[in-house]
Amino acid sequence: MQIEIGTNGILVDAKLLADLLRLDPAAVHALMKAQEITSFCERGIEEHEGQYRLSFFYGNRRARLNVDAAGNVIRRSMIDFGEAALPRQLHRTGG
Repeated sequence: MQIEIGTNGILVDAKLLADLLRLDPAAVHALMKAQEITSFCERGIEEHEGQYRLSFFYGNRRARLNVDAAGNVIRRSMIDFGEAALPRQLHRTGG
C-alpha cells in the first residue's frame, strides 16, 4: 500500500512521501504532527473525475502526487527551491 483512499480520508505511505521530500521515513509522522509538513488535497473534476492531487510542503520543497480512485500513482513531482524560500503562490490550489 502506498496510497489508500477510504471514507475517513487518504492515507499516504510515509516512505513514498519521505522519498519525494528527501526525508527519513521515520521522521515523517513527527514532522506532520509538528505541522512542519503541511498538505492539501484537490479532487478532480470533468476529465479528471475520480482522481486526486495531493500536495505536500516541507521547508523549501513541494511534492505532488496525482492518484486515481484506487490510490494508484498517476504522476509524481517535487520542486526544491534550494536556498530560496518556497514561493507563497505554490501553497495555493491549482498552482
